[in-house]
Amino acid sequence: MKILVLGAGAMGGYYGARLIEAGQDVSFLVRERRARQLQQEGLVIDSALGNFAGPVKTLVSGTAIAAEFDLILLACKSYDLDGAIETLKPLTGQNTVILPILNGLSTYDSLDATFGRDRILGGVSYIATTLDKNGHIQHQGSNDSLSVGARASSSESIARAFHAAIARTPGLRQFSDNIDQALWNKWAMIAAGAAVTCLMRGNIGQILATAGGESLVRQAIAETTSVAAGSGYPLPQVALDQMHKLLLSPASTWEASMARDIAAGMARLEADAIIGDMLTRARQLGIELPLLRAAYCHLQVYELRQAAN
Repeated sequence: MKILVLGAGAMGGYYGARLIEAGQDVSFLVRERRARQLQQEGLVIDSALGNFAGPVKTLVSGTAIAAEFDLILLACKSYDLDGAIETLKPLTGQNTVILPILNGLSTYDSLDATFGRDRILGGVSYIATTLDKNGHIQHQGSNDSLSVGARASSSESIARAFHAAIARTPGLRQFSDNIDQALWNKWAMIAAGAAVTCLMRGNIGQILATAGGESLVRQAIAETTSVAAGSGYPLPQVALDQMHKLLLSPASTWEASMARDIAAGMARLEADAIIGDMLTRARQLGIELPLLRAAYCHLQVYELRQAAN
């Protein structure tokens, strides 16, 4: 399979490297500075599931690219999606499909509107990766779960081919026959967890150690799962159990990537895609989300303050 990975950041670089290990023909579309870095040092990943270090194929953004790809892996931040779509337009051939590994559902709405639902696979990843100051990818912990699936019958064969390839790499790899439900399961969990960890500026264990922490987390879970149910995707018990294990365990040190971005002083957050769009869908359903509304206000104030600095 001929695969293009848009960027070589923490997520795209990690899964691109794993696909290379699985014997796939992988190229990374990167900016000129990142291309030079990769040419000089190769792609470097530190992971408990196996390190990777070696040369990779790079293509430079803004240059003419004649190759046609079977699949494009998209793992950018949601606020970079509009630019990514413009980059992808000339790179998608008649039979090219796109596999996003993105947070929220509004990102899929945008991709569907541009390329058609039958060209957009579904991807759900549970992993913590970061890019350090040297451009090396750090995999935190050993959790790496990736589910993929087709969102239209016409793209099932390539979705299964991708799954067969990625299943040869370490980590939990699943093919989902209902990837839309899997996307809602993750979004409900991420939105609830992001709301409390960003608002409280602490990890789950720290929040649960406070007098009202557990009730706060349970309220966030109730709010996001009510929107999923109202949208036709009630979370199955196994997904609820997984959410409770992560967000209601006193020993949990989990915090949302947005909370880590705040701690790092990042200027932009995925607040609109993770929290804002959940609120929009809730309003359309006539559902009130007071905790998420407070969290979204908090995140917007943070971004305004960062923009003013």
